[in-house]
Parts: sequence; structure tokens; C-alpha cells
Amino acid sequence: MQIIPVSGSKTKREFLKVPHLVYKNDKNWICPLDQDVEKTFDPAKNPFYNHGECTRWILQNNSGETIGRVAAFINQKKAYNYEQPTGGMGFFECINDQDAAFLLFDTAASWLKERGMKAMDGPINFGENDTFWGLLVEGFTPPSYGMNYNPAYYQAFFENYGFSTSYQQITNHLAVRKPFPERFTKIANWVANKPGYTFEHFSKKNPDKYVQDLMEIYNDGWKDFENFVPIKKETLQESFKQMETIMDEKLIWFAYLNGEPASFVVIIPDANQMIKDFRGKLGLIEKLRFVYRRWKGVNRMRAIVMGTKTAYQKHGLESALFIKLKEYVLPMEQYDELELSWVGDFNDKMLSIHEATGATFGKRHLTLRKLFS
Repeated sequence: MQIIPVSGSKTKREFLKVPHLVYKNDKNWICPLDQDVEKTFDPAKNPFYNHGECTRWILQNNSGETIGRVAAFINQKKAYNYEQPTGGMGFFECINDQDAAFLLFDTAASWLKERGMKAMDGPINFGENDTFWGLLVEGFTPPSYGMNYNPAYYQAFFENYGFSTSYQQITNHLAVRKPFPERFTKIANWVANKPGYTFEHFSKKNPDKYVQDLMEIYNDGWKDFENFVPIKKETLQESFKQMETIMDEKLIWFAYLNGEPASFVVIIPDANQMIKDFRGKLGLIEKLRFVYRRWKGVNRMRAIVMGTKTAYQKHGLESALFIKLKEYVLPMEQYDELELSWVGDFNDKMLSIHEATGATFGKRHLTLRKLFS
């Protein structure tokens, strides 16, 4: 077997072809758009290159057939926040051959060691953790847009190589047409009617205001979590720009107390229902089909992220946001399911909110770590 760095158009094409070999008989797999994958490796489009570096490889067998791939990266803003300097690996795909998988892991590990790293997290993304993040170990159903999907046999590869679980990522599902539990509804309505509280949805006419509000809430609400790195405005602007084609303004809600941003939830229609048979391509024909499916509508949404300022946590604001969302969604008679993805098992507050809504378990991903010594 031969490891080959991705360095030109031919090896880039081979990198993108590997999943089609791995999942050729898997009806649940939905191929991510090639352009979304390639943005990760484009310094002009991925702001993480401003404070990090990244590389990738393909693996070929003796016959010259590409049978695997992997990427490795270092985020300088996070690498040194741990007990040991920690890099990342991701975009791992491989046929069911442990020797091949270990060679890919070794390649990523060697590159990281050469740059002073003492550990490797994976499978993760060279970017925010809302996409291409985590190893799926439970809930092998069609993934929503941006969520990692993989064969069940990958888990043995990671564990046999010496990876151990850093944390679990829980995704829950909410039946949109099912009424919220009585207690949840009572609290939500009480909060929504309290003096000083106002609620409004995102507006494309004034995106900078809501990007600024989201950044303020997120950086305050998550500041006490271990290894937290504040999110930058430019990163959020790029994320909203990428969501623009599928965004529904009335699925992104904010709560304010006397005009101060206090809580938010970002939800998008599940684009995977629009691209499921595109095989990663987005040419003219696919774009026309995408526009038609976007107009016709999809029946699943994905909650990407929620956040509440520390001072307003446990005030029931998240409950009120869900009520506001439902006031818009139910009359449409379009959406059946809301995927709440994903929440780390360390985030008891958010998991409690999921439970309070009546959501049920959907998927489990793992973020794993391999110590080099």
C-alpha cells in the first residue's frame, strides 16, 4: 500500500472518490457536497488557516486503486489548551481493512508529531464542530446536513489503534406535530409574557446585527466550558453566508431582555433531503433540482446550535424560543421532525432542555483522542 499526499487535481479527485467506494452498498449514506469538503482545504475559504495548518493524503493498494483517505491539522488556538499539545485528524474513510486504516492513522500521527503534537483528536474537522465532527457509533440512519456518517466497523479501527473517548455527542429528535409536555409549555408561555422579554427572528435585511448578537451570547454562554475558544465575527459571517441558500429566517430566533441579547437558537432546513442523490456534485442540473426541492420543501430541520448568556440560564428562555418557533412551523404543515444535534455529554443543561421538550434519542457520535506516549 502507498500513501500519497493530495497535491493536485488528480489526487483531489481521488480523495473525493473514496467515500463512493466505502458506501456503495449503504442506502443510508448521503454524500456531502464536494465543494463543502474542498472548502475545508482552501486557505482562501477556510478562516482556520489564519491560525493553523492542514494537509491530507490518499491510500492506494498495489493495483493503484484508492482505498482510503485521511487529513491532519493543527488549530494553534486550541492545540495548547490541553494537558498535552493536541492536533486533529478527520475526513477519514477506508475500506474494511485494519492494516489500511492503521497506515492512515500512522500517517496523520507522524505529521502531527513532527510539529510538536503529543496527541491526536479524531475524527474532527479543521473548522467549527457543527460539521464533519465525530465518529457515529449509534443511530445509523440517514444523516442530516453536515453530520458525520460512517460504517459501524470504523469504531473497532479507532479503539484497536488506541483511541479513547473524550466525550460523547448526543443527537435527539423532536416530533414537530407532537405537543410539548404540559410543564414545558407552561414555563415557556410564562417566560414569553414576562415584562422586558422580546423575541425576534433573524433578518437577511440586517444580518450584521444578528451575527453580532449571536457572537455576544455564544461567547458569554460557553465561556466556562473547558478549552473554550471565543468565536470570531468573521467565522460567523462565513457560516451564515454558507447557509444563505437554504436558510429560513423564521427558523433562527433570538430572545432579548430589555434590548440585551440573551438567548438564541439556529435551525436550518435539512439540505441533505435536497442533495441526497447528487453524489457530491452541484452542477447546473443539480442546482435546478436543488431550487425545486427547496421550493417544494423538506420535512426535517436541524438545530445547529443554541446558546444562552450565563446570567439568563435556567430562566426558561430556550423554552420560549421553541414556542415561538412552533408558532411559525405548525401552520406551514411542512416539517415533521427537528433534529437537535449535537450536544456533548458534558453539557447537562442543554441535555435537560432536550429532555424537557419531549425529544427522543437519535444518534451518538464520539470524539476520541490518541495519546502518542
